[in-house]
Amino acid sequence: MLRNAWKWLSILVGALIYALGLNAFLVANHLAEGGFVGISLLLLYKLKWPLGLTFFILNLPLLVPGWKLFGRLFILQTTLGVLAVSVFSSLTARLQVPTHDPLLAALYAGVVTGLGLGIIFRAGATTGGSDIIARIIHHYFRVSMGRTLFVIDVCVIGLVLVIIGRETAMYSLVALFVASRVIDFVLEGVRSGRAVTIISDRHEEIVQCIHERLERGTTLLQAKGGYTGAEKQVVYCVVPRTEVPRVQNIVSGIDPYAFVVVSAVHEVLGEGFTYNPPSTG
Repeated sequence: MLRNAWKWLSILVGALIYALGLNAFLVANHLAEGGFVGISLLLLYKLKWPLGLTFFILNLPLLVPGWKLFGRLFILQTTLGVLAVSVFSSLTARLQVPTHDPLLAALYAGVVTGLGLGIIFRAGATTGGSDIIARIIHHYFRVSMGRTLFVIDVCVIGLVLVIIGRETAMYSLVALFVASRVIDFVLEGVRSGRAVTIISDRHEEIVQCIHERLERGTTLLQAKGGYTGAEKQVVYCVVPRTEVPRVQNIVSGIDPYAFVVVSAVHEVLGEGFTYNPPSTG
């Protein structure tokens, strides 16, 4: 029950942060966005239609088919996200931070709006609009959501280019890119790490050193060389990013000819990362 309440609260907090980013940096500096928010901003700039109300009206036709296709909980959370963004956009309309440097405005807009959207997405909701359209197209035509969202954003930025101007479109793209990176960071969390795969004939010594020096667990995988046909023991270990050089030093110190692959791991859960066993001392 408490977890569900926290999710609903997260949607509201994310919507508030997103609305602040829209008004404080995008609207204040006459920049744009992608998706339905971008269309709402264009209507605000050219026709003086209120951002929050326009955004809500644009989303209304999509909620009913979304309910039928994706279920009650998803649409309830998304409706809350849409409604919260609309309300908070109206309440924060006067909280603007104009600047003479549009690049600075785009960077701040990307960080703040990306943070807000990341919190909303992490709670399992969306802000509707192009996301629902992408889901509907994927449901019926099996076109990837990422491709559809990209096409929609390109079309909206194209409208910005034609209606407002080239520089506004370029700075808006900067804001979109920064926002996407911040969203990824929020969704992946600070618990990202690196997976290290080690192939060496001296795997036992390497495993022992990793256990003793880093106090990290390892997994031995049975493998077979594709070229030689020889049986191999592969060492698999997940460590924080800061410990990768220590692993590399251990491996090179024991077997300079070892084959080592370091891969990005977006989120690591479990002992040593999100759980520490109680002390037995």
